[in-house]
Amino acid sequence: MKKLGNPKSFSKTIFSLAFFTMFALGVSAQEAVAAAVPAVVSTAPATGSGDPVKGKELFNTNCAACHKLDAKMTGPALRGVGDKYDKAWLYKWIKNSSDLIKSGDAKAVKVYEEFAKANMTAFPQLSNGDIDNIIAYTMEVAPAAETTKTAVGATAEKTDGGGLSNNLILGVLAFILGALIFVLFSVNKLMRNLAKKEGANIPEVISPATAVVSFAKAYVKNQFIMVVTAVLFLLTSAYFMYGYFMQIGVDQGYEPIQPIHYSHKIHAGENGIDCKYCHSSARVSKHSGIPSLNVCMNCHKNIAEFQGSKDSTYVEYTKEFYTGEIQKLYDAVGWDKATQKYTGKTKPVKWVRIHNLPDFVYFNHAQHVTVGGIECQKCHGEVETYEVMKQAQPLTMGWCINCHRETNVKVEDNGYYKKIHEQLSKKLGVSKLTAAQMGGLECGKCHY
Repeated sequence: MKKLGNPKSFSKTIFSLAFFTMFALGVSAQEAVAAAVPAVVSTAPATGSGDPVKGKELFNTNCAACHKLDAKMTGPALRGVGDKYDKAWLYKWIKNSSDLIKSGDAKAVKVYEEFAKANMTAFPQLSNGDIDNIIAYTMEVAPAAETTKTAVGATAEKTDGGGLSNNLILGVLAFILGALIFVLFSVNKLMRNLAKKEGANIPEVISPATAVVSFAKAYVKNQFIMVVTAVLFLLTSAYFMYGYFMQIGVDQGYEPIQPIHYSHKIHAGENGIDCKYCHSSARVSKHSGIPSLNVCMNCHKNIAEFQGSKDSTYVEYTKEFYTGEIQKLYDAVGWDKATQKYTGKTKPVKWVRIHNLPDFVYFNHAQHVTVGGIECQKCHGEVETYEVMKQAQPLTMGWCINCHRETNVKVEDNGYYKKIHEQLSKKLGVSKLTAAQMGGLECGKCHY
């Protein structure tokens, strides 16, 4: 009887060819996509008598609070201001606009009345050279808009340069892979048939179904294994059922999408805004509360667009996305950024609540924040790193009790706690007291 070589060797060769073909096509596709992406063309800034680099620094320090280059704020847009007014007039206006208005200068009076008669801050400390630098910065050509993603997870179906569609390339690759798999199985079947005709010994292949049936019969005949399996199954089921029921009402990790995107990462992290500036009621009230939109407008009257860089580590969306969310704020409060006035047309914002304790649980923010000196991050996590706010802790009874057992009471500069601490520390023979030792585990402390 003849003995043929391994009939699978040809199949392995076909598979290897398929792999290298797909790899080559993948590289070609990447090169095609890369070639289709247009290069970013930079526009050289206009040159003038001043230094635009120094001018940008001076602008950000002295002007940016009330002016933007391409949009009105408290004052007019300043792009190309050197073409609108002569330098001698700008020197006088910037150093002391009030004197120029009082003199009856027509240009000064017109600007003053156009912007609600708001007095511009005088800058007598700026030299003519400093003002030249600022003017040079405002005379730079506006940069072209960049093509960026509009939201996290968004992908383009086609390249901007009119190249091949990514979906088309993937479809062709999938078709080639399917064809190669079909050829592989066909060749394998052909080789086995040829081997049978030549009288070669081919090991009989046991089907998966036959193997499963044989194993099941042997398993059922062994009563000991059956009993052990049943016990393990019941114990495992009880464990997972207990864990499931104990998680009912626990919303740790809950991260809803809000009607207006608010980045704690930018506000509390990058800009260092204190939590209690917005959530001011946390100092004196049971509830922390949702800040009024008027609190937002304290800053956003003058911040109409996102000021950060797309390359900053704290930025997760595009500049256009963040600026669009600021516009939602304006729509809600009825603010017209062009006229810098309220229109009176407001829209309610339906915020989605994240932290919600049961009705039978009493929790007082002021007791923890003001009296206890507990940081917000203790319960809410590292909020300054959150792009989207979420519930960081389980907020269960066990979690609260553990905190009371482990947290030492801060008695510094607190006459009430200091007196209790002295009495209880002598009674219990300890130098520091936890919230639990001061009655923090009594049922009535948290339950009515």
